[in-house]
Amino acid sequence: MAVTAPAIAVAVDGGVATLTLARPDTGNAIDPVLARELREAAEGLAARDDVRAVLLRAEGKMFCVGGDVGFFASAPDRHAALHALAGDLHDGIRALVALDVPIVAAVQGAAAGAGMSLACAADVVIAGPAASFTVAYTAVGLSPDGGQSWTLPRLVGVRRAADMMLRNTRVKADEALRIGLVTEVVAQDALLERTTTVAHELAAGPTGALAATRRLLRASATATLDEQLDAERESIAVRGATAEAGEGIAAFLQRRPADFPGVGTTG
Repeated sequence: MAVTAPAIAVAVDGGVATLTLARPDTGNAIDPVLARELREAAEGLAARDDVRAVLLRAEGKMFCVGGDVGFFASAPDRHAALHALAGDLHDGIRALVALDVPIVAAVQGAAAGAGMSLACAADVVIAGPAASFTVAYTAVGLSPDGGQSWTLPRLVGVRRAADMMLRNTRVKADEALRIGLVTEVVAQDALLERTTTVAHELAAGPTGALAATRRLLRASATATLDEQLDAERESIAVRGATAEAGEGIAAFLQRRPADFPGVGTTG
């Protein structure tokens, strides 16, 4: 019996876990197999102690065209099919975000629907010049999933998010950079090298401090200023007592590069 290639390829090197959407022949469309493997891959990374950053990338000309519309059309019970598909996708995104390590996304070609949701879930998004972002859901009579109705307004503002979601406005790479949807735009032939470099730079950084910063950023979306000030006070005090902060402070005073990997990062 033929062995089916994985829809999500996982590799860990130098503290960077690379998750690759590996169905280029379908534009990396999200079907039940890809959604399940994304969840399993993200949950598997949570059990490892050698992951300090995640690089999310895709094979082929497209990052991810979104949900597999052909699967939607052929499902005998569309409600049950979409409920299960979104469940695996959402559990995968939850597991990725909960890793407490930075997530870098490399986006080439189309990032549409749930593919755009995956990009929005990353901390750093680097795009090729031909990248484009389209919400796409309402064009087929659906509403967003993948957390996009939460992440997109926080990235580009409510008014712009509403326009993109209701009118399916296609945003190209340069405009995505201007409105804050992506972090950086680089030449297509430099995309993989650039995102790999950024992921390894983050993996060599103060993992505990980066994790604490990501937690504060996520909490800020629903916290009052008073609550955020209290959270920041507790967080910086806890961080200050770690060996990681000790190394960072000593390196600063000694005017040398800090050596964070391997330093205790509890807290």
